[in-house]
Amino acid sequence: MKPDDSDWRDWPLEERERQYSPSRCVPAYAPYFEAYVARSRDAERRSRGHKDMRWGDRADETFDYFPAAVAGAPLLVYFHGGYWQELSKNESLFAAPDCVANGIAFAAIDYTLAPKAKLETVVDQARRALASLHRQAAALGFDARRIYVAGSSAGAHLAAMLLVEGWQTDCGLPAGAVAGAILLSGIYDLEPLVGTYIDAALHLSTADVSTLSPARLKLGRPVKTLVAWAENETSEFKRQSQAFASQLRASGFHVSEFEVARQNHFDIVFGLADATTLLGSATIALIKASDGPLR
Repeated sequence: MKPDDSDWRDWPLEERERQYSPSRCVPAYAPYFEAYVARSRDAERRSRGHKDMRWGDRADETFDYFPAAVAGAPLLVYFHGGYWQELSKNESLFAAPDCVANGIAFAAIDYTLAPKAKLETVVDQARRALASLHRQAAALGFDARRIYVAGSSAGAHLAAMLLVEGWQTDCGLPAGAVAGAILLSGIYDLEPLVGTYIDAALHLSTADVSTLSPARLKLGRPVKTLVAWAENETSEFKRQSQAFASQLRASGFHVSEFEVARQNHFDIVFGLADATTLLGSATIALIKASDGPLR
């Protein structure tokens, strides 16, 4: 599938790196990472969660899980960002209290970071993690028919890779295992990253660009999807989100897309399930209104 064309092919390397450096839009990114930690520790204090549960055999193939008060609730599965090279589930729990308060179970997924793992491995981990959660639904008390995936930045890429066709059978899942998706400030075509400083740990090949870019793959069974980006983002992050939203829509997905005012690439995630925000109310409405994949 041909990705959306843009002027980036004519840019010097310096401009490509600027466009794919979210930190260029904020005075400093460290305070946001510190806020991820502080809000995640607060989430652990406020909500009854289960730490370091297993979805795979490796030491880092774990997840943290926060059940809803009522059995049979939907589940929101969150994949963290950090260009597949930074952060973990431990800094990614901030949406748990809002999810639980709105009758939604929450799980944050750990995966192996680059350069320890190739991106192909990380994508496979995201799929195997989803499959494991699907199998554990009854034991954990959520509805396996209502699993929603969400992610920010690199995490949105991983969530989007769960919307493409073909992997479900390999993981022993039904085609409709993912009931919906919330994609925030994601990267859906990897080609602009090739040769940048971001690629130093990833070593993206031509084959990786073709097989690991959701914008270049056939999409699977249509589900309700929310695609959002922050007002204070580079033009490339906005373009990628808008282009992928158009591709989803052309493939039969029911898509809500919008820009989140006054937010940036790093703090957009804080509204994920906060019903007082545009993003949070849209996320909750998508999950509560969905009966699973569109028929």
